Amino acid sequence: MLRWALIFFVVAIIAALFGFTGIAGAATSIAKFLFFVFVVLLVISLFSGVAKRDSHKA
Repeated sequence: MLRWALIFFVVAIIAALFGFTGIAGAATSIAKFLFFVFVVLLVISLFSGVAKRDSHKA
């Protein structure tokens, strides 16, 4: 998912360089959305891993 966010970010930069501001804005929005989804999933997976590890200690 982080890979797709980076791809859309690069597309946004290239589109902005060529003057396609509408495409650049849309690609930027998609990249932001994918990045935040990645961060949320990362945090959830980290907390679930900690919860699993703590349950084995008890």
